[in-house]
Amino acid sequence: MSPIITAMQRAVDVVLTSPHPDSKVAATLFSGDHYISRTNDWPPIILEKLGQEARIGDSSGTLHAEVNCLIHAAFKTDGASLAITDPCCPNCAKCIAEAGIKTVYIDHKGFEKDFALRRGDEFQSMSLRILAHAGISLYEVRRKDNLIQTLYTPPDDYVPPEDNPIEIRPCRILRSSDLTPDMLLQTAKLVKVKHPRWACALAADPQGKIWTLVASAHPAIGYTHDQMAPPEGKYDFMLEPVNRILMGAARAGLTLVQDYLWCSVLPSPREMVNAVGAGMHQISIGDTTHAKKSASSDARDLLQSTGILTFVTRPI
Repeated sequence: MSPIITAMQRAVDVVLTSPHPDSKVAATLFSGDHYISRTNDWPPIILEKLGQEARIGDSSGTLHAEVNCLIHAAFKTDGASLAITDPCCPNCAKCIAEAGIKTVYIDHKGFEKDFALRRGDEFQSMSLRILAHAGISLYEVRRKDNLIQTLYTPPDDYVPPEDNPIEIRPCRILRSSDLTPDMLLQTAKLVKVKHPRWACALAADPQGKIWTLVASAHPAIGYTHDQMAPPEGKYDFMLEPVNRILMGAARAGLTLVQDYLWCSVLPSPREMVNAVGAGMHQISIGDTTHAKKSASSDARDLLQSTGILTFVTRPI
């Protein structure tokens, strides 16, 4: 069995274990001999404290299957492939691009599901465009027929523009045991960015060496601020800084150091949910009075009051 069919079969094998009552989705991230499969699911602490029905600001409390794979991968996602049981939403498409995924495979039955039929316009108008601009090849998979059909492949000479990539640099502190609470703030003070929404974090590689990551809000890979298309419905083409940090760490094979994440303003509710899913218990905030979305304040209050996520004000 080919690695592609194997990966898709692994996703199909776990999709019904998704606890989501209405839309069960699974994905398998794979590269070489490495595989990780995940469904859409709630981070355990959100499920325990809030249950399935709670809204966190304007976001659900679930992790999408694709992001669930990316933030839990124990290998570099740069150049990896992703097999998904359903077409991806625009938010996941942006994260897939930022994580360096080169190929996406979608099970043919995913296009026939009620959810895909209801949300198909978003996949065609945004997700597909985001993947294409990022230079990602897209295929439809028919497992039983062992058939892989091309939906899109970029030109051979296509290189997606990146006018503001994530900065990943070695940290002067070599080991996590040497970190202090002030280290993150000192790192933030040294950063010079133009966008009001940006974030920095500390992460460790498999050998324990510490790295700094810096990212600002930016259009999805392949778009620039000058070329970005206008928002369509509930989605836009911007990827917010905390999500960029999470995906940048996955791309480089780094693990974020718990609670060493700083954001210039309140993250979006979706960023907060993804950060909790990635194991964060605390986020330092430069200015808690500003955010891209007004729903961020409600999300912060809910997560903090239930002990899920602590927000510490640390202006620079």
